Amino acid sequence: MGRTSDAREKVLGAARTLIEGRGYSALGVAEICKAAGVPKGSFYYFFESKEALALAVVDEHWAGQRRDWTRILGGDGEPLGRLRQLFEETEAGQRAVQQGCGTVSGCLFGNLTLELSNQTEAVRIRLQEIFDAQVDMVEAVVAEARDRGDIDVTDPHEAARAVVAQLEGQVMFAKLYNSTERLGPLWQNCLALLGAH
Repeated sequence: MGRTSDAREKVLGAARTLIEGRGYSALGVAEICKAAGVPKGSFYYFFESKEALALAVVDEHWAGQRRDWTRILGGDGEPLGRLRQLFEETEAGQRAVQQGCGTVSGCLFGNLTLELSNQTEAVRIRLQEIFDAQVDMVEAVVAEARDRGDIDVTDPHEAARAVVAQLEGQVMFAKLYNSTERLGPLWQNCLALLGAH
């Protein structure tokens, strides 16, 4: 029983590493299995297809990220301070990956959106759900900041969508230029976007 569970986790881990490093389309099942150190039959025991594996990788990554975002955005302190902490932890995560492998990996969700949104409907829908959930989480903080008089926004939902888009875009630029310094202006841009006092 432990072996089969271990094989699934190995396949998931190998797939995530390969997808983050090279993208989804260029990968084959055999390469994923080789990297995971499991036979090809194990892959198909756990995953119906490569697309099913991609969805599992996305779900696993989102489970971890959602825990982090909930901890940060739902924590104590002023709403803008919590939002700033989200940006700082995002930057620190990108910096840690770059120090580990030499390149900025970007956002798994953003990378897959750019690569697959016109190819794989199931993945596109799942990524939409994740980005919508991120916007909802940020919206709660933006609305709280507005109610406190810290910012000037008329529509907290649209403001939250702009904040998430800015975060995603800056992470994409950091990947493109292989430089986490591209994330430096995030907070000041966010304050300007929200009309912070």
